[in-house]
Amino acid sequence: MKLTTATRSRLTSGLLVAMLLSGCTALGDSECRTANWYEIGERDALVFGLRPQFDQYAYQCSRHGVQASEKEYMAGWVVGEDLRWRRLGGEGGFSPD
Repeated sequence: MKLTTATRSRLTSGLLVAMLLSGCTALGDSECRTANWYEIGERDALVFGLRPQFDQYAYQCSRHGVQASEKEYMAGWVVGEDLRWRRLGGEGGFSPD
């Protein structure tokens, strides 16, 4: 089976994303206490193209006695998702409806 350049590119991209995602949600005590939740939300949407991962962060940080800010995270996530769609050629960006 001969792989086309486009297929190879997609496979490589998929592997890269999988490697990045494997460590993107791990937060320790100091990360939880100093986290900028807006930036984390924006990064998750813009860079990784993820659906919101707030529940994972909240769980991890609760183990360290830290309450993560869902409001700040989601504000950043919406902005990141909008920017990601615009960069991908979407016309209107993200719509929460």
